[in-house]
Amino acid sequence: MIQKFIELGEGYADIYELTELGRQMPDRIQHAIAFYSEKSNRPVASLALIMKPTPEQKFQPIYLCREGIPNPHERPNQRFELFKEMVESSEKKVNEFTVKPSNAFPETELYYQYLIGILRTNKFIPPLS
Repeated sequence: MIQKFIELGEGYADIYELTELGRQMPDRIQHAIAFYSEKSNRPVASLALIMKPTPEQKFQPIYLCREGIPNPHERPNQRFELFKEMVESSEKKVNEFTVKPSNAFPETELYYQYLIGILRTNKFIPPLS
């Protein structure tokens, strides 16, 4: 099975698209994730929805807004609360990880491979098959 990050963007407005995806497909949400890091001396959060695999079990999308909002533990904010409310209304919880920032990697694709490794290690997504 292929797991792939689908980045919705890095900006504040992209969180609204992510929460709407979750509202429209609550039965497809497998996990909700908040990745915390420090980028350019600012504590930031990346929010992600891991969706259940397609019926053919060949593709599992992971929708992500990368480092677009402040870390809610450092600075509470409405955008994180909207995400959290959507997740809870889907009867899930937000799982949290502290990770390296994306700018610690020479390419964004390497950053995504790093995150996939973390998710596989913690059994949030299945291993390669």
